[in-house]
Amino acid sequence: MASKTAGYIEELKSIISEDQISVNETILEQHSKDEGYSPPSLPDAVVFPHSAEEVSRITAFANENKIPIVPFGLGTSLEGHAIPYHGGISLDLSRMNKILEVMDKDFLVKVQPGVTRNQLNKELKKYGLFFSVDPGADATLGGMAATNASGTTSVKYGIMRDQIRDLEVVLANGGVIHTGTLAAKSSSGYSLNGLITGSEGTLGVITELTLKVYGIPETIVAGRATFPSVENAVDAVGKIMSAGVPMARIEFVDARSIRQVNKYSEVDYEELPTLFLEFHGNQAGLAQDVEFTKEIVAELGCKDIQFETDTKGRNKLWEARHNLAYSFIHGFPGKKLMGTDVCLPLSELTGAILDARKGADELGLDGAIQGHVGDGNFHVLLMVDMKEKDSIRKAEEFNERIVNYALERGGTCTGEHGVGRGKIKYQLKEHGSAYEVMKAIKQALDPNGIMNPGKIFSG
Repeated sequence: MASKTAGYIEELKSIISEDQISVNETILEQHSKDEGYSPPSLPDAVVFPHSAEEVSRITAFANENKIPIVPFGLGTSLEGHAIPYHGGISLDLSRMNKILEVMDKDFLVKVQPGVTRNQLNKELKKYGLFFSVDPGADATLGGMAATNASGTTSVKYGIMRDQIRDLEVVLANGGVIHTGTLAAKSSSGYSLNGLITGSEGTLGVITELTLKVYGIPETIVAGRATFPSVENAVDAVGKIMSAGVPMARIEFVDARSIRQVNKYSEVDYEELPTLFLEFHGNQAGLAQDVEFTKEIVAELGCKDIQFETDTKGRNKLWEARHNLAYSFIHGFPGKKLMGTDVCLPLSELTGAILDARKGADELGLDGAIQGHVGDGNFHVLLMVDMKEKDSIRKAEEFNERIVNYALERGGTCTGEHGVGRGKIKYQLKEHGSAYEVMKAIKQALDPNGIMNPGKIFSG
């Protein structure tokens, strides 16, 4: 496999316009990293295709010459997914950013992979529709599909895989396939939608997505509830869910996180374990849901609960939650963010969060705990000094503790960030013999190993 050599770049110019190929040092550096802690690595070149046909020509060329191809969206991932550790071509899909068709009567939209979720929602608003998956970052939809993103609204609307009706995918040999149809369900053949979603560019390049969208709710109510302890807050989540309250979002943020939010977002929230809540529905129904929720959290020792119904108030609340990671990144210059990401059965969640706090304290780490607890997913944000070996060692030891706790209780090493480079070592433990099946699929679709090598699978 070609590695760290640029001898093929002149030949590449024969199949795609020269102005779509960059070896500029700044552009290479921008494509050598993501927002996580993984070390950077430069590609040989960055290529900006405009169409699936161009992607097909590029991948066929790369396959013939055994050149690595690493798809790139906006670089907002956290586990090194888009870092080209074997050199080769960083395939930047940002110029493929057209919303191709809004099928409002079918609640579907067809987009190119470089479209961002905010760009899409701005267009859908004209039709009274919205796209539900909200990972926080204004990521590209192609990248969100590649990592099977989710986020704050997954408790009601599901994760990225649940929204995908069809994908156009360019395979390693340059062949182009569609993985689904426009139909709401199918019993025909293997679920290729599910296979490609979350494959992190290791099986092919997503060049078009057909996605499910939703009607904008008549009424939206957001709330913030504070509790005396982590146990009370997380137990309240279980009670709310078991009571059948139709939550759109239910997020846990610990006291350490609230302190950082107050500094960065210029708010003055009480520094206690907190639930951020949101209800979607009609006015009469939501009034009942809100009152029922008040009763439930009161039984769990809730100290205070406040609600926002106007758009400005709701946006301020959720901006504070979404900016949590950035509040740490900007608050600790010179350090890198390591964000753990595990998911467990709801019954195991309280124990997992308490053990995470205990582990951070024992190692002397300044860690903030938050997550999408309505579906059992939580994160610990650590700011790591990458120049200090002891800081890195402690962070990795902590990450391993959290992952092993989740795996031993029927959970997963990653609920939404993906495997990338950072979670490869846990794949065999989590999947057992199924891991060999995954490797066989990879070998069948990418025999030369050019598609994002070194991600999900070692090597």
